[in-house]
Amino acid sequence: MTLPVLLNLAIALAVCVFLYRLQANHVSFTKRVFAGLGLGVVLGAALQVMYGVGEPEIKATNEWLNVIGSGYVQLLQMIIIPLIMVSIIQAILKLRDASSLGKISTLTIGILLITTIVAASIGILMAKLFGLTAVGLTSTAAEVARGEYMQGNLAAAKELSLPSLLLSFIPANPFLDMTGARKTSTIAVVVFSIFIGVSATGIAGKKPEVFTSFSSFVHVAHVIVMRMVTLVLRLTPYGVFALMAKVVSSSSWQDILGLLNFVVASYAALALMFCVHLAMVAASGLKPWRYVKKIFPVLVFAFTSRTSAGSIPMSVATQTARLGTPEGTANFAASFGATIGQNGCAGIYPAMLAVMIAPTVGVDPFTAAFLLPLLAIIAFGSIGVAGVGGGATFAALIVLSAMDLPVALAGLLISVEPLIDMGRTALNVSGSIAAGTVTSRVMGQTDMRVFDDDADINLDSEARAV
Repeated sequence: MTLPVLLNLAIALAVCVFLYRLQANHVSFTKRVFAGLGLGVVLGAALQVMYGVGEPEIKATNEWLNVIGSGYVQLLQMIIIPLIMVSIIQAILKLRDASSLGKISTLTIGILLITTIVAASIGILMAKLFGLTAVGLTSTAAEVARGEYMQGNLAAAKELSLPSLLLSFIPANPFLDMTGARKTSTIAVVVFSIFIGVSATGIAGKKPEVFTSFSSFVHVAHVIVMRMVTLVLRLTPYGVFALMAKVVSSSSWQDILGLLNFVVASYAALALMFCVHLAMVAASGLKPWRYVKKIFPVLVFAFTSRTSAGSIPMSVATQTARLGTPEGTANFAASFGATIGQNGCAGIYPAMLAVMIAPTVGVDPFTAAFLLPLLAIIAFGSIGVAGVGGGATFAALIVLSAMDLPVALAGLLISVEPLIDMGRTALNVSGSIAAGTVTSRVMGQTDMRVFDDDADINLDSEARAV
């Protein structure tokens, strides 16, 4: 390890010590996340200025930063399945009402799919306003490789059908799905958990002593899992710092400037769709500004980590501890939202790509004959998109192949893919939280005392109390 790398790591360690001191001094969770974000940007920019993109010193430094950043994401992924299972089972045991369960699921999924169609429409509008087109774009070696990768995965996307997707939600081997082996593993675990909960409530009247014992077991498991969530969430400022430092230090600003029009159009679409989420929240009778303040730490993590699935534990804790959403509804929204109806990855992104690529094969993308099938395919393709890196690529493959457009051209945007994917992921998580919040309000379940509390609470402390 060279001296420059040692100095870089010493600075990173000093930042981590500073963040720990903030925690020890009981600085609020939100402020610590902001501090981690800002310091990560500063360190990443400083590394770029000192060494330049792609230099060995930056690569070596990022390998160590990756231990903190990716390590934190993996810890979150570790607790996703246990959190989903115990939370949903406990919610059903408390609910004891299958009709309410059906209403919550239907309303949540409906909101996710409808907002994805709205997001796609906004993506199309931004592509039109900014005059985006793939005509004339040139390819580098990396872009060619990316195009070949997408072409190689085209067969899997073409084989996808609605019946096969619905079938994939049924957990033939729930223990396999607990490993996250399939793209729809999260939903399969939700389905398995629902079966356990419904089965348990079915014996409540016939074997009350067994039901009581099982309820006690689930309660104990829930308390332990939530303690795990607390321990992991405390690491959020460190994870955000390391992830942001890595992204900023490894980004090529020259490539970003070359595709600046696409970047600006993408973020304009993301911002407009976020306003739609706020309008939904406002229409449900909640104050948008207070809502934004409470969910912002989750969006920051989603932005830096680029994983919707990894954001599930933090999303659930935020919805329950800050927004007053019941835990069952929060888990349904976070779990379904990580694989169904992702507004950014499965809505805006494939819509913009389709509109950009269509002119290269002589198709006018702004006709009803093109747009109506496109929106329908996007809604269908948004079901079962994995909530981890690569989900947007798979969604794009589904849409482009169904519209008979050349998928390899999507590789031309690889240089700005990480930058845009950050915003897409944050919007995905925002959409799932908005779906849970609106569903909770419609069902009359929201605890307004929690939502109206303006205190800047520590999320990790609240998770411990759940």
